[in-house]
Amino acid sequence: MSQDARRDEEQSTQRRGRILGLTYTDTSTATAKPIYKDILPLADMYKLRIIPVAVSKSNITFGITTTTSQQTMNNLRMRFADQRIGYVLISDTGFRDYMKLYDPPKQVVYQDISLQQTGQADLIAKVSATLDQVRAADMLAYLTEQAHKLKSSDIHIENQRASVRIRFRIDGVLHPIANISHERGRMLMSAVASAANVSTNSTEPQQGHIAQKVHMATGEDVDVNLRVETVSAINGMDVVMRLFNMQADMYVLDKLGLTKEEREVVEGIIRKPNGLVLAVGPTGSGKTTTLYSILNTLNNAERKIITIEDPVEYQFEGITQVSVRTSGSEQHNFADQLRAVLRLDPDIVMVGEIRDGDTAKTAMQASLTGHLVLSTFHAGSAAASLTRLMGIIGENPLFMSAIRLIMAQRLVRRLDDASKQAYMPDPVLLKRLEAIADTLPAAVARPNFTNLKLYGPGKSADNPFGYAGQVALREQMVMTDSLRMKLQEKITNLSTQAIEDIAVENGMLTMLHNALFRLVAGETSAAEVFRVLG
Repeated sequence: MSQDARRDEEQSTQRRGRILGLTYTDTSTATAKPIYKDILPLADMYKLRIIPVAVSKSNITFGITTTTSQQTMNNLRMRFADQRIGYVLISDTGFRDYMKLYDPPKQVVYQDISLQQTGQADLIAKVSATLDQVRAADMLAYLTEQAHKLKSSDIHIENQRASVRIRFRIDGVLHPIANISHERGRMLMSAVASAANVSTNSTEPQQGHIAQKVHMATGEDVDVNLRVETVSAINGMDVVMRLFNMQADMYVLDKLGLTKEEREVVEGIIRKPNGLVLAVGPTGSGKTTTLYSILNTLNNAERKIITIEDPVEYQFEGITQVSVRTSGSEQHNFADQLRAVLRLDPDIVMVGEIRDGDTAKTAMQASLTGHLVLSTFHAGSAAASLTRLMGIIGENPLFMSAIRLIMAQRLVRRLDDASKQAYMPDPVLLKRLEAIADTLPAAVARPNFTNLKLYGPGKSADNPFGYAGQVALREQMVMTDSLRMKLQEKITNLSTQAIEDIAVENGMLTMLHNALFRLVAGETSAAEVFRVLG
């Protein structure tokens, strides 16, 4: 509280004292505040809002507030009948200051969460106890800070019947972090809703974004950059918060883990002045990170780059970024915004997501009229994206001519090199891997399966799970003239599998092919590949 506000409160309390005929004492100017713990128990002081401020052998003076009842004062005179009882009026802030002397606040120890502890009952208890003691804004900042330290991609806040569960998604897998009461959960939800500009009372799914610096009670400043998604469940509103890295140097091609061949494909495509480049995959597969890394690579003073996003997840210097609201009362769509930004003469445009036929057609037209257009699309594979696109735009002569590259990807956990364990695959697994190798393009050399060693997760004191970070399994469908002609001849009659077979004949490696080479190289485990790809 500022000095001016405290002075105003003391003056207001003094005026109230005159009206009530009570002696007023300004506790803010007191140089000494003796405490008398044997007069009243803490519970009575909190409940009755009364506190002993001066005690002698035969006299007790109690400090009271404007909310202390006359009945309480009469009861105290009867309770201490053998002593003279007096009362002085103090401000509410003065009462709270005194209570901090009688009942000092417990020092909050922010429990650092380490990967080897996640899911353990004692850690969950400690983190839950920490969240029970701190302010709502500090709860949000603490969870965000810990999630960043653990390189978590998401924070899940889930209303269960008996409590609110908090989990972090780390390397694609969820880990329990805390269980808090519904009351504390509502406080946390209120902090999230206020910062993200969403409503805790809405029964509709909502989207929001938090980008702020939180000053915690410990004095530490925490950057919070989160995309917020909410849904109303039977036990209350559930929230998933996606974390974003605030450092621009993380969004570069070197950080994507591309193989030499994959890197050459991407660089060759983005050097061209026009065409449509799609990043394909489910939510959380790294599509936006891939496109941001391409944009950051292309970003220079000679190019005008515009993005259309819902919402803008990371801000880049030198790039014009347009935030589109596709839900709520003031809705806009990507197609309308894309038509608008094309009038600004951009060289490169990124559309956050192709969701409908209008956006798809507009993006294709833009890519054929001198613009390099980047976008994301939800599909299981590169071939599946062609089938889905054809489904939403119908037969269109622009369809195949516009596309230059489709990159599909999934993220799997990377084995911890310090603890991974080698083993010889059993005949069943070996047969599965050989079957995958049999479908490789003719120009690609098969792995050597003689005495093949694979690797599985090990354990160490620092990493009980055996995984550290993630690796992307990718497939790149480059729309060469040869592939375009083969697909255009019979695209309307082709299944997803048939499209994939034609692409493989023309040299494409599928995600399963990519996974095979990652397995042989010892980068991930067979269990992880089949968990993600099936």
